[in-house]
Amino acid sequence: MKLPSMTPRSRLTLALLWLAVLALAGWWLGSRVELSGDLRKFMPAAETRGQKLLIEELGEGPGSRLLLVALSGSDAQTLAMQSSALRERLLPQPQFKLVANGGDSGLEAIPEGLRPYRYLLSDTADTHRFDRAFLSAELGQRVQDLGSPAAALLEPLLPRDPTLETLKLAEAWQPANAPQRLHGVWFDRAGREALLAIETRAAGFDPKGQQAAVDAIRAAFAEAAGKSGSRLTLSGPGAFSVEIGGRTAKEAGWIGTIDSVIFALLLWLAYRSWKAPLLGGLPLASGGLAGLAAVTFFFDGVHGITIAFGFTLIGVAQDYPIHLFSHQRAGLSPWASARALWPTLGTGVASTCIAYFTFLVSGVDGLKQLAVFTIAGLGVAALTTRFLLPGLIDPTPRDAADSVRLAGLWERFARWPRLSGPAYYLLAAAAIAIAWWAPGPFWQNDLSRLTPVPAPALARDAQLRGELGAPDVRYLVAVEARNAEVALQVLERLQPALAKLRADGAIAGFDSAARYLPSQAMQRARQARLPDRSQLQRAFNGAVTGSAFTADAFDGFVDDVETARTAPPLAPHDLDGTPLAAAIGGLLLEHNDHATALVSLNGLKDPAAVARVAKQHGAALLDLKQASESLVAAYRERVLLALALAWVLLIITVWIALGQPQRVLRVLSPMVLTTLLILAVLRGFGVELNLFHLVALILAAGLGLDYALFFDHAGDDHAEQLRTLHAIIVCSLTTLLVFALLALSSIPVLRAIGSTVALGVVCNFVLALLLVRQPATRKAFNT
Repeated sequence: MKLPSMTPRSRLTLALLWLAVLALAGWWLGSRVELSGDLRKFMPAAETRGQKLLIEELGEGPGSRLLLVALSGSDAQTLAMQSSALRERLLPQPQFKLVANGGDSGLEAIPEGLRPYRYLLSDTADTHRFDRAFLSAELGQRVQDLGSPAAALLEPLLPRDPTLETLKLAEAWQPANAPQRLHGVWFDRAGREALLAIETRAAGFDPKGQQAAVDAIRAAFAEAAGKSGSRLTLSGPGAFSVEIGGRTAKEAGWIGTIDSVIFALLLWLAYRSWKAPLLGGLPLASGGLAGLAAVTFFFDGVHGITIAFGFTLIGVAQDYPIHLFSHQRAGLSPWASARALWPTLGTGVASTCIAYFTFLVSGVDGLKQLAVFTIAGLGVAALTTRFLLPGLIDPTPRDAADSVRLAGLWERFARWPRLSGPAYYLLAAAAIAIAWWAPGPFWQNDLSRLTPVPAPALARDAQLRGELGAPDVRYLVAVEARNAEVALQVLERLQPALAKLRADGAIAGFDSAARYLPSQAMQRARQARLPDRSQLQRAFNGAVTGSAFTADAFDGFVDDVETARTAPPLAPHDLDGTPLAAAIGGLLLEHNDHATALVSLNGLKDPAAVARVAKQHGAALLDLKQASESLVAAYRERVLLALALAWVLLIITVWIALGQPQRVLRVLSPMVLTTLLILAVLRGFGVELNLFHLVALILAAGLGLDYALFFDHAGDDHAEQLRTLHAIIVCSLTTLLVFALLALSSIPVLRAIGSTVALGVVCNFVLALLLVRQPATRKAFNT
């Protein structure tokens, strides 16, 4: 069907309608897109115990929520006052579960409603009977206490707690390796920095929540410090994620700005028209919004990585209008030009979409999102280029084939020797040998190597963790049980063995939920040892007789013991809303069908001994570093399987499109050799390959296929060869500059993508010329 030619007015109307639809779609998506920062969506399904725990710890564990704070730059007394002021300002704020600086007595951990339960939480009833002799000894000790400097602290407790169970619990619950105290708060060993440990309510994968917490801490410190000149150091996963997010946004901002300027300049120079950059951006914008809409429709939330990485991947869509612009010439309708290009363009689009379609079978939610985004984006960008963009193109543009400079460049390329079969296989074999035998590990399994956090910041974090006695972030003892009660019982049996390991020097300390909340079985056993009201009253009256106290000085003591004796035992959910909930929240993880209890370790020196003891008690020592490496390896296997399937489907697609085995081999050969050369160059420079290199290889392969398809499409027609060369030069330059900038990024992920694709652009362009271009016929040259 021949479409009518578009008048300038109709072209303007179509452009305005297109822009209006994009604006409306952008507004609609902006009100409905729910962003997610949960990195677990880009992890494969965990299989081993360690992998499952790692996935939980990445987002919900206390380690991901812990922020470490150091105040410095003033004298110790000033820093102590500022530490207390900072704590007072942060405690009431809802984004924090715990703000600890060593300045509290620990009594706040037991709110009024839990005070009677102190006799079930304390181990006093395990070794003493509440008889007259025990109570007399306790009252005698209280007389001495009231004459000590601690009298002011103890006096308010005595009326209801003459045995000071509350104070015993507060002391027992103090951190096992707490730092020294100066002026009532925590300080480092040198006495120069006041220290705080803050646990956020926001999960570690919640960038907005972590940003809000960091902002609140900085604002509170600014108020507390005033003009004193004190400095705040903030460390921990949340602080790092905020810093990384800010740096990533900053780099993405300037890279995006430079990319946009370069894209506009190149298109203006290439087509001598200010309209070209504007028109060329319409299919790209349409594809981006379509990809975002597709992910929003098929998934509950859109991951931030999907958006950032997806827009990078569909950047290949900028090539579609460039091909249309370069092949347009006077006397040929833009609709006819688009129709003639469509089989080649469609084949390239279909092949690229097939490559990403295989991610749908990866079993990883994040990769599925990325596949849907890319497929929808590339498809819409290609369709709008085919069916909408021709209506906006000037039907009488400058023909690229008329360029004398371009013809001279093509003549120089034509003199390049074609890459023969033996040379091709020799080059491929050399690339394989370099990639395989290059020194150093082939794959990068260490997730920490992908962090853009500077080494000094990581060293500072390790120093603060050491000063605060924070637990080891690599090793944990884990207990899997059918419910929390069984898990707590296992912990209680395990604790004496761990205490012996501590005495033997295998570990410096440990912490578990059983330290704060005994099992219900243990609580019932303690209830059975408590006397009833009448027995306790007689024993206490006898103890008071002859003491320095009067019987009415301890109103409430007998009532509290009776309440503890008859009340239902405490369960984990009974601690909700209390400071104890924060203490055990990260150490006792309850699920619908099971519970996981964790034992955090300090100063682990003998993992084998700890593993042996844990196994004897039905627990396991987990190495989260090993778990992360095995998870990465499992992820890589899924991606490699997806790539293998992609190659098979890609070959089938090209075969169907071209039909001739010789043409299929000629089109695919540059892409294959480029992939091998990229691997050889990266490995030759000692680069360990990670998952992002693999995903970037797919993008590089898609670009190479496009270049080869269009050179094949040009055949031996000299004019078509020049137009194709013009299009591919513009495409490759824009892509090369974009990804070369990414290769200069300080973010390892962006650097991996940028370096891989930039190498691919260069290799694909050169190899397409050496392998696919055909010599122009004499008739074509003379025409």
